[in-house]
Amino acid sequence: MKNHKENSKKNSFSLTMMLSMLLMVTLSNNILAQKSTFKEYSGEILDSETKKPLVFAALTLEGSNVSTITNTEGEFLLKLPVDTGDKNLIISFLGYKTLSLPLSKLNDGDNEILMSESIVVLSEVNLSIPKNAEQLVRETLSRKGANYLNDPTVMTAFYRETIKKRNKNVSLSEAVVNIYKAPYSSYKRDELELYKARKSTDYGKLDTLALKLQGGPFNTLFIDMVKYPDYIFTNESINYYDFTYDSSTKVNNKLIYIIKFDQKEEITDPLYAGKLYIDAENKILTSAIYSLNITDKKLASQMFVRKKPRNANVWPTQVAYRVDYREKNGKWYYGYSNVNLEFKIDWDKRLFNSVYSMNCEMAITDWEKNLTNEGLSSKDKIKSSIILSDEAIGFADPDFWGEYNIIEPEKSIESAIKKIQRQLKRSKVQNNGASKP
Repeated sequence: MKNHKENSKKNSFSLTMMLSMLLMVTLSNNILAQKSTFKEYSGEILDSETKKPLVFAALTLEGSNVSTITNTEGEFLLKLPVDTGDKNLIISFLGYKTLSLPLSKLNDGDNEILMSESIVVLSEVNLSIPKNAEQLVRETLSRKGANYLNDPTVMTAFYRETIKKRNKNVSLSEAVVNIYKAPYSSYKRDELELYKARKSTDYGKLDTLALKLQGGPFNTLFIDMVKYPDYIFTNESINYYDFTYDSSTKVNNKLIYIIKFDQKEEITDPLYAGKLYIDAENKILTSAIYSLNITDKKLASQMFVRKKPRNANVWPTQVAYRVDYREKNGKWYYGYSNVNLEFKIDWDKRLFNSVYSMNCEMAITDWEKNLTNEGLSSKDKIKSSIILSDEAIGFADPDFWGEYNIIEPEKSIESAIKKIQRQLKRSKVQNNGASKP
């Protein structure tokens, strides 16, 4: 088990925590607006019965690689070329009936789209259910060369990471990245290029700490369990889990087995627990939602905290992951992933703990085959140790993002950004006034 512990520490992303002075965020407005060559569709995806928002629902333009997802309030924003024509928009969500809506049925403004649940009881399934859930998982992971994209591709992705102190947003960094993705059957790692980035941070709410997430987009990319199974299920560590059938559902009219997994009782190292969503007919992993079992605070701290102040103890209280795959022409590929980390800072000589949460997510918004198998030069390739908040350039004019699809900004995030910007402007005016004779 010693080797497994060491691998867990290496494979987990880490947080960099450093003492920092209050930094000023500069605003850039020097990007000229260009003539729009795309049309925007926006709205929200809701449960038809409860009217609750459906988080991370996928929207894809039929017959294309263009897609996006809903945010944590169920809202979406999709940008399409003006000459797209009247194609269908495919909307899917785990456990719900897939919708196909003509673009002509969507309003130019906000759209309310309702989805209905689709639950399948295992006893009603006509297909023969494999008796051994573990064997099904092993076979599914072994079929990546047959079921997933096996050509080099270049993917455009939107990446976002946020930091909250309790329920208050204090930092936001976003980027458009290009992913040079290797075939799923290849052991070659994917390469990333940072195309555009922006940030906004209210360091005044961070207890004089600059909380930084090391790894940036790589944290979400490495959750691609099919491409990088060694980050959770190695040939050795898969033996440390119990796998059982939970229930079934349907996604895109495909029967999906839900497999629960948890570490065996005799295993004391912190491993994972969650659910795998597997296409019953073709044995394809379509989604995975899981979390790290945190029982040893000291060990968990060693896994995730790279640096910290001497007068504080820092440990994670929750580490959760999600990855979703999408399908085109019978081949599946990485579409979306999310990492959520909650942790506490116990300060010496302070009565109350500080509670923070960090969330990062990445969604593929477009892709095409890399026919020449072209890679990135060393100067364009970002390192897996990147700290995005150090690379981003500050918030820019809205046209900065142009035609690129992004995840619809959340109201809470937008209001936090506006508040931060107002504070910075007031501070700048006061400082200028104080410096006058």
